[in-house]
Order: sequence, then C-alpha cells, then structure tokens
Amino acid sequence: MYRLDTPDEVALNLAQRMKSRRLALAWKQQTLAERSGVSLASLRRFEKSGLISLESLLKLAFALDHLDDFENIFKAPLAQSLKDLEVREDKPQRGRL
Repeated sequence: MYRLDTPDEVALNLAQRMKSRRLALAWKQQTLAERSGVSLASLRRFEKSGLISLESLLKLAFALDHLDDFENIFKAPLAQSLKDLEVREDKPQRGRL
C-alpha cells in the first residue's frame, strides 16, 4: 500500500485530530497543557504547525486517554502464511541482550 501523504501532512493531520478531541471535551488549550504537563507554547505550536517532541505528544495522548493508540506503531505485521513465520524465525536479531 502506498501513501501519498508527506510526514508534514501526517503531523498536521494528527495535530488537527488532537485539537478536535480537545474541543470535543470542551477543554481550553490551557486546560490540556496543565493536565498533560506540556507547556502552553508547545501545545499551541503543535496545533498550528504539527511540530512537537515525541515526549510531549505522548503526554498529550495520555491526558486525552489515547496513549494506547501508539501500541500498534512499528509492530510486525500479522503473518499471512507459514512461510512468513519461517522467514521471521530465520532472521538474525540485532542488538545487545
């Protein structure tokens, strides 16, 4: 599957969805900033530009009860066949244990 969205477009879309969620809760920016521990300036920048640190994004998601949404990022796709499972087992694991 191919996506035509750029990282900037995805970031802006994410910021818009977060803002919509904030507004659905009838929270002001200040309220979300206080509940999340993210500075008001960072929250405003995110809503306007889509730019934010990962740590701040996770804090906002936690405050909005959406932290679980990150659970599927970078997960290995489900195997479609036995061959897919065999290939996964054969790949060497990198990194230290």
